[in-house]
Order: sequence, then structure tokens, then C-alpha cells
Amino acid sequence: MSTLGATLRAAGRPLLIPYVTGGLTAGWADHLDACQDAGADAIEIGLPFSDPMLDGTTIQQASDRALARGATVGGILADIEAASRRVSVPLIVMTYANLALRLGAPRLAAAGVRGLIVPDLPLEESAPLEAAAAGAGIDLILLAAPSTPDDRLRQICRRSRGFVYAVSVMGTTGERDTLPATAVELVRRVKRLQPDPDGPERLPVLIGFGVSTPEHAAEAGRAGDGVIVASALMRRVLDGATPDDLRVAVAALRTALDLGVSSGTPYAEVSGDRR
Repeated sequence: MSTLGATLRAAGRPLLIPYVTGGLTAGWADHLDACQDAGADAIEIGLPFSDPMLDGTTIQQASDRALARGATVGGILADIEAASRRVSVPLIVMTYANLALRLGAPRLAAAGVRGLIVPDLPLEESAPLEAAAAGAGIDLILLAAPSTPDDRLRQICRRSRGFVYAVSVMGTTGERDTLPATAVELVRRVKRLQPDPDGPERLPVLIGFGVSTPEHAAEAGRAGDGVIVASALMRRVLDGATPDDLRVAVAALRTALDLGVSSGTPYAEVSGDRR
């Protein structure tokens, strides 16, 4: 098992990976510290991209705002490198194939990145980046969707590193009122089809897309091994949430995951577009 996978398995609790859009605010990297302080097991960082085809309104708005304020990939990687010297949890970059292939795995590794998610990279075309990432010490994390057939899911389980990203629903990212039922069935299939389904080498399966509340996190944590939460957190930042505000929101998710039920911890709502 890779170092990222081993680190996540060693956590011994339902895993929580908050998402932060790189460059969204002037002090965006302070949100990384807030996420770690609140109990994140790793942090996903999105590199803003002008055509984020898999992202819904909230993450698109976050990317647009980051680009509008002049954020660049080079600047964000410099911030990540600085953050990696004080943040101990693994930092994972999510970006699109155009950027990932242009940057190359060694540059990401030099910035302290330990995991990479490239949602628009077809499995059939991923081998070169997969090899480059492995050579640089980065885990290429693959996504599985509810529509993925079993034979393809076996390939994803065999080739993914760190964890398997279970996309809860066919659609883009974004907040939803309920956790889609397809998420639970997908997690069950991913667990069953892994090469070592009941052994120590089984990859954690984390649910993303639509995990919007502590209640959703608790439900997803009971079904899988943890959650990735993006739009619900970035909406708050878009609406003015400070790192301290984000710390409270992530802590509520942490508590719900650990308890397996909603803790009743207030999860402060703010106005804004929930799409």
C-alpha cells in the first residue's frame, strides 16, 4: 500500500477530506491550517481551471473568483510548498488533465503534494501519468461512478492509489438535500471488487459529490470509509467565511463522522447559492 493509503488507514477512524480552492482568497492557505486543526485526515486542493467540466456552480464560482483575483498555478504551488512545511496531513491536488499533464508529477511532488485527482483523464489514457506520479511519490487517485461496470471497477480498484474516490451521483459537484442512495450501493461494489476486499491492503473508499451536512457525512461514513466535502465548504468561503468559520464547519463534520450520527453541533448556515 502507498504511503498515502497507509497514512489514511492508520487514522483508524472515518476519514474526512475537506476541499479548498487554491487562490480563492488572499490568505487561502490559512484555510488549510483550519481544516487540519478541525480534524481533517487529508486536504484536497483544487487548482482553478477555466473549464471545470465536472464542477458545479459553487466550485466554478470559486475557480472564477480565484482566477479573477490573479491566482496562478505557480503561485498556488508556492503556497502549497510553504504550507506543506507546517501542515502535517497529506495534501492532495485535484485538477484537470490539461494542467496535470503540463505541470508534470515531479513539479507537484516538489511542492509537497502527495496525491493527485484528475477527473477528466480517461482510464485508458492514464498509464503515463500513473507511472510518472508513482515515480515522483504521488498517489494517482481514481474515481468510480455509479454507472461504472464491474469489469472497469475492478481495474480502478487495482490501479487507484491512496483511496478510491466514489462519486455519489451521476452529475456535477454541488450541495444536495440528501445523500444519493447510489452512493451506498457504489461503496458496496467498490469494497467487494477490490483485490483484497477483506484484508489489510483494501483501499479506503471515500464518498464525494453532494456531501453537504454533518448528517450526510455521518451517513456516508457508516457506508464507506469517509467523505470528501467541497461545495458546502467553499460556498461558505465565497459568502465570506473566515478560516475560523471554516474550522467550525469542518469540526462539525469531524464530530458527526466520529459519532456516526449527527452530533447536533450547530453547522452555521449562511445565505448563498446552494447549487
